[in-house]
Amino acid sequence: MSEERYDVLVVGAGSAGTTAAIAAARTGARTLLVDRFGFLGGTSTAVLDTFYAFFTPGERPQKVVSGIPDEVVARLTERGMAFERPNTYGAGTGITYDPETLKRVWDELTEESEVRTLLHSFAFGVSLEDGRVAGVDVATKSGVRALRAKVVVDASGDADICALAGAPFEPPGEGVQSLSTVFRIANVDVARAEAVPKQELWDLMRAARDSGRYALTRIEGSVHRTPHEGMMMALMTRVRNVDATDAEQLGAAEREGRRQAHEYFRFLRENVPGYERAVLVSTSPAIGVRESRRIVGEHVLTAEEILAARQFPDQIARCGAPIEEHHAGDDTRWVYLAEGATYGIPFRALQPQGLENVLVAGRCFSATHDAHASARSMGTCMAMGQAAGTAAALTDEPKLLDPEVLRARLSEDGADVGG
Repeated sequence: MSEERYDVLVVGAGSAGTTAAIAAARTGARTLLVDRFGFLGGTSTAVLDTFYAFFTPGERPQKVVSGIPDEVVARLTERGMAFERPNTYGAGTGITYDPETLKRVWDELTEESEVRTLLHSFAFGVSLEDGRVAGVDVATKSGVRALRAKVVVDASGDADICALAGAPFEPPGEGVQSLSTVFRIANVDVARAEAVPKQELWDLMRAARDSGRYALTRIEGSVHRTPHEGMMMALMTRVRNVDATDAEQLGAAEREGRRQAHEYFRFLRENVPGYERAVLVSTSPAIGVRESRRIVGEHVLTAEEILAARQFPDQIARCGAPIEEHHAGDDTRWVYLAEGATYGIPFRALQPQGLENVLVAGRCFSATHDAHASARSMGTCMAMGQAAGTAAALTDEPKLLDPEVLRARLSEDGADVGG
């Protein structure tokens, strides 16, 4: 088994991990980015089409995410493939984009930053040396490869590296957030479809389910326009009580998500104005996972802290998103911060206990269930990624890094650290 050496190894090329890899490479580190898919972006390209948490919700939206995430949005906008949707659903202004164009944007940014990438690859083992992850074993199409790095960024979403290394984490237990498969619909009369109020759509859903003719698991959800004429994206499905780190459960969830997507499409076509001639053109290549393992970090972010708009001396990003809990019931639980309020994401929440050279970025960060339901959106995850990648490139001992040095570098690179 060949051995390869890097300064920074990023496992997981979602929006957090790809941003981390770009930041690390730009800060001077020899960086490798590994992912199981054949494209970069993770949930941003395989599931969703809208960035949330760039703005606070409410009557006067406040932009709270910048830096590398702004570059991503700018490139999409330049191509005419992104636009803002004010007060979307309940989470505030969203930035809707074309996922296929975003795949190319992620390619361009990583290539220009000289990030090395290894796709179609799955991390399955680690080697430990004195509390450090010295190496990660990866299964690739061409065989097993041993990757050694000074610092590892676990952006796997499921905290795979941390779990393999024995770091403490909160497992996906009772009350874990539901999973969703999204689907795209073409040949829609968008004007007529958008003229249907949200509550009227939900009333039609309930009537359809109560009739016994449709098996609808969730009586809410959204359908929104895209950058393409006549095309809508639907986020309606709900697959409940799944441990996404269990292979059998995850596989069953993929099948159930597709079944639900086809059922919701049938409902739309047969019951909702504007969809009479619609066709279902795709379901997401992977089901969307909101919550699985969460690390126990040097700081565990709590709901009390976010609702009090807590600021931290070591914060590396800020967020104003509401608690958005997709529980196992028919609806979604929303708990909002005060108008215009934001809280900080402490650097310590990216530091797993017991591992000296590992940082996390993205939805496996250290938080309670409710706090996680606020800070897991892609805008915040990208901000975490820029912080983790920058810190990993600045030092081999990220837990000893002076937070003010990191905050100053992030600010210099255009990130909004607040505080």
